[in-house]
Amino acid sequence: MNKDKAKVDVVLGLQWGDEGKGKIVDVLADRYNTIARFQGGPNAGHSIHWAGRSFVLHSVPSGIFRDGTENLIGGGVVLDPIIFRKECSEIEKLGVPVRERIRISMKTHLITPTHRIIDAASEAAKGKSKIGSTLKGIGPAYMDKTGRNGLRVGDILAPDFQARYEALKNKHIAFLKQFDYTYDPDTDAKEWMEAVDYLRTFDLVDGEYFINRKLAEGESVLAEGAQGSMLDIDFGSYPFVTSSTTTCSGACLGLGVAPGTIGNVYGIFKAYCTRVGSGPFPTELFDATGEELRVHGHEFGATTGRPRRTGWLDMVALKYAVMLNGVTELIMMKADVMNTFDTIKVAVGYIVDGKRHDSVPYDTYAEITPVYKEFKGWNCDLTGARSEKDLPAAFKDYISFIEQETGVPITVISLGPDRAETIFRK
Repeated sequence: MNKDKAKVDVVLGLQWGDEGKGKIVDVLADRYNTIARFQGGPNAGHSIHWAGRSFVLHSVPSGIFRDGTENLIGGGVVLDPIIFRKECSEIEKLGVPVRERIRISMKTHLITPTHRIIDAASEAAKGKSKIGSTLKGIGPAYMDKTGRNGLRVGDILAPDFQARYEALKNKHIAFLKQFDYTYDPDTDAKEWMEAVDYLRTFDLVDGEYFINRKLAEGESVLAEGAQGSMLDIDFGSYPFVTSSTTTCSGACLGLGVAPGTIGNVYGIFKAYCTRVGSGPFPTELFDATGEELRVHGHEFGATTGRPRRTGWLDMVALKYAVMLNGVTELIMMKADVMNTFDTIKVAVGYIVDGKRHDSVPYDTYAEITPVYKEFKGWNCDLTGARSEKDLPAAFKDYISFIEQETGVPITVISLGPDRAETIFRK
């Protein structure tokens, strides 16, 4: 490979998460030797169908099942050692050599048991205004990171690590005094320390040097995002967002690479929309159609099991996410879920305060009425399609419309969970 062309190609979600990033990283991983997670924590749930079984990866990069890959957990990630150990143990049972394939940046921040307690206490105190946290301790861990109090993976190698851990726990205990919340500060502490011992058996690296060395050697990297662009801490539907940068710039922040190293940006979206937890959802459906999307699409959180909210594709939000990320290629997921619909709708604008808008409003709490464009449904089973010539005309019209609106080609269409159920378009 020409060293001048080695890039960091990015795969990320363009909606509110749950777009199907895990499968796509797994499909694309055979083109790359290095796959890297750049942000988020175990609130991610990347579903992969492998060896006749389904797996949900929370912390481990989605290239883990590919032979010969190196999978980096980047410094922008927050890692719970307990969840990581359990996840790796399940994968190891299948004969996958996790220690050979996983590298962990020493700058990755650790989620402690008291982070999870703070998460639960804080969410309980919000009452009706809660954001729908997964209660994995993600937000409190990022708070400690930005507050310069956090523990990092590299700290577990320090001789005074136990003292550092106790100091942070005591800070958390003091912080929790503001809540009317009963808890045991030593919950899971023993298991957590055992999981830290397990973590020490992995290859702990300077992640930024690791990635940039790969690029210097002419090897491109696939960067894997978690959650979705509309959950970005800065540009998502604040405050109903996650605690990290989920957009393309997060790959630079979380891996320590320069903006000029970014190559292709693969933006993944569902042919309809879903959301888990609270927050705005202009095209949400509360009728039988919404329930049909939920049931046929198996729309239940991979991490929480919670039913996902469902609705029509939101073109206003999709174009916004394409703009933020500099998307070069679109990847459409789960169009087969709408096989039986006579009519399919897409929101092409918003009515806010009686006026038409074609952009995402600043006000998260604005009353939005979507303006829809209707399409004829394809009314046939897409799951058996293996090439573009197998696709019905109505579905091709739907694809063409999205490409025209976004100005970006749809190069991959996923019509099922297996690797084989994927159409690559020229």
